[in-house]
Amino acid sequence: MRIVLLIVSATITTFLIFLLNTSIAISGSKTPRFGAFLSPQNGFWQNAEASNVDFNKKFTSPHLGGKVDVYFDERLVPHVYAEKENDAYFVQGYLHAKFRLWQMEFQTYAAGGRLSEIMGKGKAFLEKDRFFRRLGMVYSAEQSLKTLEANSVTKNELDAYTNGVNAYIETLDPAEYPLEYKLLDYKPEKWTNLKTQLFFKYMSYELAGFDSDFEMTNARNIFSPADIEQLYPIAPDSLDPVVAKGTIFQDASHLPKKPVNADSTYFHSPAVSDSTLIPQPDKNNGSNNWAVAGSKTKSGAPMLCNDPHLGLSLPSLWYEMQISTPTLNTYGATFPGSPSVIIGFNDSCAWGVTNASRDVKDYYEIEFRDSSMQEYKFNGGWAKSTFRNEIIKIKGEPDVTETIAVTLLGPVIYDKKFPNVLKDGKYYALRWLAQDASNELLAFNKLNHANNYADFLDAISNYQCPGQNFAFASKAGDIAIKQEGKFPAKWERQGDYLMPGIDSSYAWQSFIPNTENPAMFNPPRGFVSSANQLAADKSYPYYLAGRPFIYRGIIINRWLNRLSNITVEDMQQMQTDNYDVFGEVARPLLLKFLNQQDLSKDELSYIDKLKEWNLRTDYNEVGSTILDKWWRRLQKEVFSDEFAKTNLPLRPPDNSTLLEGLLRDSTFKFVDNISTPQVENLREIVSASFKKAAKDLDTAKRNDYLIWGKYKNTGLKHLLNIPSFSSLQLEMGGSLNSINANFRNNGPSWRMIVQLTKDTEAYGVYPGGQSGNPGSRYYDNFVDDWVKGKYFKLLFLKKQEVENNDKIKWTMTFSKA
Repeated sequence: MRIVLLIVSATITTFLIFLLNTSIAISGSKTPRFGAFLSPQNGFWQNAEASNVDFNKKFTSPHLGGKVDVYFDERLVPHVYAEKENDAYFVQGYLHAKFRLWQMEFQTYAAGGRLSEIMGKGKAFLEKDRFFRRLGMVYSAEQSLKTLEANSVTKNELDAYTNGVNAYIETLDPAEYPLEYKLLDYKPEKWTNLKTQLFFKYMSYELAGFDSDFEMTNARNIFSPADIEQLYPIAPDSLDPVVAKGTIFQDASHLPKKPVNADSTYFHSPAVSDSTLIPQPDKNNGSNNWAVAGSKTKSGAPMLCNDPHLGLSLPSLWYEMQISTPTLNTYGATFPGSPSVIIGFNDSCAWGVTNASRDVKDYYEIEFRDSSMQEYKFNGGWAKSTFRNEIIKIKGEPDVTETIAVTLLGPVIYDKKFPNVLKDGKYYALRWLAQDASNELLAFNKLNHANNYADFLDAISNYQCPGQNFAFASKAGDIAIKQEGKFPAKWERQGDYLMPGIDSSYAWQSFIPNTENPAMFNPPRGFVSSANQLAADKSYPYYLAGRPFIYRGIIINRWLNRLSNITVEDMQQMQTDNYDVFGEVARPLLLKFLNQQDLSKDELSYIDKLKEWNLRTDYNEVGSTILDKWWRRLQKEVFSDEFAKTNLPLRPPDNSTLLEGLLRDSTFKFVDNISTPQVENLREIVSASFKKAAKDLDTAKRNDYLIWGKYKNTGLKHLLNIPSFSSLQLEMGGSLNSINANFRNNGPSWRMIVQLTKDTEAYGVYPGGQSGNPGSRYYDNFVDDWVKGKYFKLLFLKKQEVENNDKIKWTMTFSKA
């Protein structure tokens, strides 16, 4: 009997040992090894942070050249005071790693096409890895790193930062690993300078990686050139550009030459391209920024405001800090994974950015001699391809090697071995500006040191991709804005469609000179602004290829035109304003053509609510939901019949296209339903769309999401989409057409207001917290204030002020070993 019990006990013990040290596949995902994850010594219990946690610390390192004192305020924002500048970057790397290590590394795994390495077997992860490898992210980062390291300033800065990250990693034992490492059952690896470059390339993808070339090509093959101009106009009628209308631009010095066969081959090609939806970053990534002159402010000093609209996630994209050395004193939002302050201010000036929304990503059809892809037709002969072998490691599975052909027009993204995007068997190479070597870190390094407008221009002249609108204000009284980046000089519509790749005639011929990028300096109106609209009107001599927004720019300029004696409180109210200028224009149009006599009592109740609506997208408003549902139904009624000509993807027309088309002409061509024998008029289409919208609204009412805030459902998702680590269903208003631009998982990721008085006065807030640890009280402690539109006063302190400030709670000291 004892032997039997011994055997049973041994069997159970063996099974438990196996079970606790094995990952189990459940619903396509694998659990962590339960033994390690639940271990009292090293498991997730160790990540619970005490409410009275002590962040005081002393640290020594041979990489430091002097002493660095770090003072943490009550919000856990570090104020770094270093005797030598590169020591400050070392400490910045250390702090980023201490508070955001997993986030930093996970983002670079995604950018480098390495998710399968930590997430394991899964088609979605592998396909994403393959896509990013084919996009050339790793190769591009490698080339940019060579450029960065050829500059002694940025090389020393990045080396110091990397050493700081690794100094922290070296102190970790398994019990101290961030929780996500334990969940995914892997450990941190050494940080490298390449990882920072990968992060910059990932931001280029997020902000300059959206394209619609395949969808536009399908549209071109269905619609006439005249229809294309109506569906996808180059510039909306209501555009209020970044650079004010009436600005005189110099003649273009690099006008491109349009190919002689473009009209027949490019604009009227009979070939049909077949694609599924290509992986895309969020097209709603945008931002607002503006600067006002002292002539419009109560203090007499310029003010600068910025709120970049990016993906809303936890941990937050940003990490707030101050960096002070004998050569600079700067404060603002930093990227975990990169040194320097990205958006912020210093003792002399402030700067902020918005996305330029320019198209710098074009596809070319390549004709190979055969399936080996060794040679391709180019300029009347056969050019030889080069190849890049990308090895993708898969956790628990054999490696996958991705062989990518590279042409003079870029890497071949789509071929017969990567068929998930294209189904026509053709080959497409990609020319994308982010593939070029660049050194954006130099631009931010110089911005951190800038003292005046000349320094600002010198700094941003080093910036290439993604194109941005840089706003500027200084204590000298200057304000300015400039659209900065390396932009190809294109002929009209170049790159809007797939282009032939058999010769160089469709290739980018030159780049717009930096001095000819749209800009404003101290304009008479007393302000500059941008909100992702086109940078200039049609008087600008270059084609502004892109897909811009317009409504936020209109309402921002309306605010700034009417305001005087501006205060910080005015800017806070403006930055969180929920007024919907699109609704202001669309509502009367819809009501004008609605046949109200045919509506039921319940349908009329929705119309009454819409009429009563105050045109604000506040949380409890119902009118904004009614308008949104109605407008979406109207778009389908107007365009779905023409779009039914194909089952291939098409780019939907922008909201402004339909609205302006109907305002210009109630007999707008696309109003008639071509699938019926009769000719429908606008009144019939508007009324039919409302009746369908009313049924949608009934469903929303039954399911308790009729009010706007519940309908749009803004939330902050954890990067692994873990609900318990997320902050969902936030009670906040705003919309994509409001200055407070948020919708679901996209919104103002860092609100900043800087008044450049003698003693700088600054305010800011972001959705998240300084810590990346879900077990910390500092993980999401800013969220409620951000939702309510509240701001924190930013402590921009001199070293002699910080030691006696009652908001300082902890101190770290770093010194040479």
